[in-house]
Amino acid sequence: MIDASFPKYDRYKHSGVEWLGEVPVHWEVEKGLRYFFETEDRSVKGDEELLSVSHLTGITPRSEKNITMFMAESYEGSKLCDIGDIAINTMWAWMAALGVSKYRGLVSPSYGTYRQRKPERFNPTFLDHLIRTDVYRSHYTVNSTGITTSRLRLYPHSFLRLKFICPPRAEQDRIVAFLDRKTAEIDALIAKKQRQIELLDEQKAILINRAVSRGLNHKAKLKSSGIKWIADIPEHWSISRLKHECSHIVDCPHATPIYDPDGEYPAIRTSDVSPGETHAEQAKRVGPKEFLRWTERLLPKGGDILYSREGDWGIAAPVPEGSAICISQRMMIFRSKNGIHSNFLMWQLNCQHVLRQGFFDVLGSTVPHVNIGTIANYDLVIPPIEEQEAIALRVQFLHQSFKAVSRKFSSQIDILKTLRSTLIAHAVTGRIKV
Repeated sequence: MIDASFPKYDRYKHSGVEWLGEVPVHWEVEKGLRYFFETEDRSVKGDEELLSVSHLTGITPRSEKNITMFMAESYEGSKLCDIGDIAINTMWAWMAALGVSKYRGLVSPSYGTYRQRKPERFNPTFLDHLIRTDVYRSHYTVNSTGITTSRLRLYPHSFLRLKFICPPRAEQDRIVAFLDRKTAEIDALIAKKQRQIELLDEQKAILINRAVSRGLNHKAKLKSSGIKWIADIPEHWSISRLKHECSHIVDCPHATPIYDPDGEYPAIRTSDVSPGETHAEQAKRVGPKEFLRWTERLLPKGGDILYSREGDWGIAAPVPEGSAICISQRMMIFRSKNGIHSNFLMWQLNCQHVLRQGFFDVLGSTVPHVNIGTIANYDLVIPPIEEQEAIALRVQFLHQSFKAVSRKFSSQIDILKTLRSTLIAHAVTGRIKV
């Protein structure tokens, strides 16, 4: 599609490298050793900006990232990366965790850093685009050393023997200007789609919150609940607490599961649940012995509610019918009593107005959590069981309807991101003329 939308160069030549294919006849293709050399500059005081090297964002100041890793007492003697240098996370090069730096700062001593032999040969932005394309990424993997993917290392001699495409500098500048313009247009479209998803989520939350706190009859007479966060409720509804509506409120063992890639049983973590949904297919696995240990307090069954109590806390999701799962760290299980519909309870727990009452117990730590006493004493509004069932059905319908629209926007975002990366790759490798 992109190739058909833009003209091509008049003449091409074979690059001499199978994985690069043809390039415009006037472009250079040489080993990296001709263009770059490895640097070993070290910081004297260690007070320069700490830099992060990511496969998602390239090289950015660590202060702009949500990084809680161990901080050294001193960075004296740490490796310096200068503006225009290439920095490569040696262990994650196969993921394209590398880039051309716009900053002077410090990187890990184990990273590779490289500098242009002739500073004006490459436009830094052009070079950054080039080395982060999928075609180069695939060959970082091929030229890395290691037994398994997680242990692959791209060492300097392997990086410097790769072939690099180098158009005339004026042409690089023109390509960068074109890509700046086009990617800004694509990024604006992506931002618009993302905002539409946010607005959908806000609208869904409002509708669900109203359904579980006021019911489906908008003309119902109201009374004061006597609880600030709940406000008014239908006259025939009552107030209760979570501990009175559950036969079981079970916390996870205070231990770390022993995961087994070949294990049969999904161990549900906080990252495996979203409001109203359990994503067992993505969960880590445990074997039979570990499964028994983590279900000793309660074996989850269909209709039970999973609840995250730390980190991304306050998310309630159902235990899938007929599944054999266990909870993992930072998760709880609720089992509702007769007289309260489990899906109604689950959606009420997901509502933001319910979660607010636990804010005073969130600890100011890197892993916020709510304590068990607060959770057990959550205030709930209780309609008659028939009304609970109707509300649960309506909320599930709303959830699925909004999810379908949101998925459509997400798909459009994926297409735009693919278009963006493809446009960049085609421009910097000469498949299109700009």
